[in-house]
Amino acid sequence: MGFWIFMLIMDLLIPFTMIGFGKMFLKKAPDQINYVFGYRTSMSMKNQDTWVFAHHYCGKIWYICGLILLVVSLIVLLLVMGKSNDAIGNVGGILCVFQMIPLVGSIIPTEIALRKNFDKYGNKR
Repeated sequence: MGFWIFMLIMDLLIPFTMIGFGKMFLKKAPDQINYVFGYRTSMSMKNQDTWVFAHHYCGKIWYICGLILLVVSLIVLLLVMGKSNDAIGNVGGILCVFQMIPLVGSIIPTEIALRKNFDKYGNKR
């Protein structure tokens, strides 16, 4: 049971991170464009408008995906409760890889939205 609880905590880190940062970015992007914190791509860092737009857009994706991943992860982990440590570890590892898809994949729709709303210089269309 101890290993299952450990995997539960570890496998819920990504969904909770996505929900937390998503909610934060929906409310407010980091004040200044920087190379340390936030959604940092060449297009999002063109100017303050692209910076705020990218954070709001990506924040919405992360918040929604985080909520979905939280529910899916809990269901999957409840299904392996009481199984062997190997089974729990394997399912937990697969779950982490699955969770990384929307985490990293959110870049694609955000960049598409940036290019639809701004030209290559960061000016609004």
